[in-house]
Amino acid sequence: MLSLFDDAAPRPLAEALRPQRLADVIGQDHLLGPNGPIGRMVAAGRVSSFILWGPPGVGKTTIARLVAKEVGLDFVQLSAVLSGVADLRKVIADAKALRLGAGRQTVMFVDELHRFNRTTQDALLPHVEDGTVILIGATTENPSFSMVAALLSRAKVYTLRRFEKPDLAILAERAEAHVGRTLPISAEARDALLEMADGDGRYLIGLAEELFALPEDAMLDVAALAETVQKRAPVYDKGQEEHYNLLSCFHKSLRGSDVQAAMYWAQRMLVGGEHPDTIFRRLACAASEDVGMADPQAMVQVITAWNAFERTGFPEGELFMAQAIAYVATAPKSNAAMVGFANAKALAQQTGSLPPPKHILNAPTKLMKELGYNKGYRYDHDYPDAFSGQEFFPDELAGDRRPELYQPNERGFEREVIKRLDFWSSRREQRREEEGGE
Repeated sequence: MLSLFDDAAPRPLAEALRPQRLADVIGQDHLLGPNGPIGRMVAAGRVSSFILWGPPGVGKTTIARLVAKEVGLDFVQLSAVLSGVADLRKVIADAKALRLGAGRQTVMFVDELHRFNRTTQDALLPHVEDGTVILIGATTENPSFSMVAALLSRAKVYTLRRFEKPDLAILAERAEAHVGRTLPISAEARDALLEMADGDGRYLIGLAEELFALPEDAMLDVAALAETVQKRAPVYDKGQEEHYNLLSCFHKSLRGSDVQAAMYWAQRMLVGGEHPDTIFRRLACAASEDVGMADPQAMVQVITAWNAFERTGFPEGELFMAQAIAYVATAPKSNAAMVGFANAKALAQQTGSLPPPKHILNAPTKLMKELGYNKGYRYDHDYPDAFSGQEFFPDELAGDRRPELYQPNERGFEREVIKRLDFWSSRREQRREEEGGE
């Protein structure tokens, strides 16, 4: 039986299990299979620069190594965290010498490529362009946000998938075959172990290594497993794409009146360490943008819950957040106010500097009074229903040309708003007819 802990087997389990052929790489058939873009490149024996974008522990480094190996190219690995322009220059100089001397190209694999700053990426660009090196980059962040456009235009981006349970099960079996014994856990605990890895193959192998270090007669159930090894922390970068992705999922769930999903995405953010203010800010936006006048109480609920949260904090404050999420998600929806305001902006941009009607302008000076400012202004509270029916639009937009920018929907409280608008509209028309007859 092979032991991981004697002098005959000093390598870490993750290194010992690293695939030796592309065909052995699991979970990425959409890229490496016969019809996948990387699989086709390797089969043709020609490789161009590309970037592997995906979560941690899904084989980015392994794929880069095996692509170079199977096409017969030299392989040099750099870390963008530890390397700089000087390291690039040395690799590029060696690659040029190899190309001129032996006619062979070099694959330069850069791990954490997004950590290279703009200057370093620009320094790399001409050598990728002229074929001195074939760049294979690995990144966990969206290249659209972290890479310079010129480099992105010269390297295809391939998205790797997180490992699903069947993929992780294969990894666990490979670990057992390599060590020569099964993991000392029950069937239920085995399923829990795969969940703990959260799609990260490297993390699963690390957990397996811990378990293989236990006495051979050990047998852990789910509870004992939880005490022995630690669940992988969720991947969540509050400053990068995951932050915006989960916020988008949360807001769209609120808009789509799916309270179950909205609560789930809110907790995903909280578990990942997001600040509660971020969630409350998005709730406030949804309460106005998506609920609006269909239920004006939505904004009141959010702000009240937010204030209450700030006074209590965790854990009691989660009650207020939950109530606000439930209210906004289940409220009737209308974006009519937002659309109306956007219509008003477009009209304002279109009409430029139309002068306002003089009767609604203040006249603080004698000259302004002589010019007719404030002349004929009707103080609405002096009229029935506190409504004078006077015109507030510029003359060019008044009367029959009066725009209807805000158009409520027949949902929730906006039904009442429609009645109010109809009432004011009829009174305004009545007043216009009276003035026409005077």
